[in-house]
Amino acid sequence: MPSNSNPQYYSRNTKIFIAFFIALLLAVNLCVFIYAYPETFRLDDNGNLAKDFSAYYTGAYRLWHNSGSIYTRGILNDGETIINPHPQDYKYLPNFLILVSPFLFFSYHTGLIAFDIFQLALLPLMALMLYQLLYKKGLAAILVVSAFVFLPFPLPHWGPVATYFWQWAEGQGKVFETFLFVLSFYLGFTGKPKISGVAFAFAAFDPRFGLLGLPLFLFYNKTDQGAAVKTGLIALVLSNIVLFYPATALGFWNMIFNRGLGTGMYAYAFIPFFTIIALIAVNTKEMATILSKTLHRRQISRRISSH
Repeated sequence: MPSNSNPQYYSRNTKIFIAFFIALLLAVNLCVFIYAYPETFRLDDNGNLAKDFSAYYTGAYRLWHNSGSIYTRGILNDGETIINPHPQDYKYLPNFLILVSPFLFFSYHTGLIAFDIFQLALLPLMALMLYQLLYKKGLAAILVVSAFVFLPFPLPHWGPVATYFWQWAEGQGKVFETFLFVLSFYLGFTGKPKISGVAFAFAAFDPRFGLLGLPLFLFYNKTDQGAAVKTGLIALVLSNIVLFYPATALGFWNMIFNRGLGTGMYAYAFIPFFTIIALIAVNTKEMATILSKTLHRRQISRRISSH
């Protein structure tokens, strides 16, 4: 492995090595997609449910045609595509359905494959943004974080390439979600806090990872956290405004307490999880320093105000 004592500068050979390493990871992912392709035709839950993409597909249709039924279980005879035997339940915030709506122009299975290919195309863009975020952290940080983000990991009971195999096999949206998080961090890092806030609002469609990624969002937007947070909150409310419709709100809350809270960490959920944890790990020291300074300033302000 090429060594580099100065992380501020990489030689041409080192950059070629990094590019080759990333390309190898992406090639592995392409192979995993090809391996997972036959699984996209099979049914889940012992033949009782379609793939996870069916939740996005029916949910996106309902968003525009019958928003009060986004979280309704099963098939509705209201003009939506009938997905046999039953579509999966939609368990996220409605704003993600805006992003997947273009795939309604395809039939269900073609849309699933198109969604997978779209997400495959996002991987090189995500790699470029991660490189910029990690450039000053050193070669080891670039390689290790990239491995955690792009390498298909084995998991007990899920298989040897579990994380990405089930991502592609189910037509899941975790690569898209991870891309939106990395995009938000990158935009904050490059001094675009308002757009960063919008990207984070859409990335947080699965609130579990929104909460997990919040410290990084604040860290990368440290030059103007106020603008980032304000814009992010506005974008979050406006993009989920359908939740103000009583029928949708009721369906959302019923979903959370009846099914959502019991949803575990499936194999593909480790893609955004590993990405966020890896970025927190390489930034821990700097994040701790900023937090310490912030707390120190607040203590001083309290002492001054108390006198």
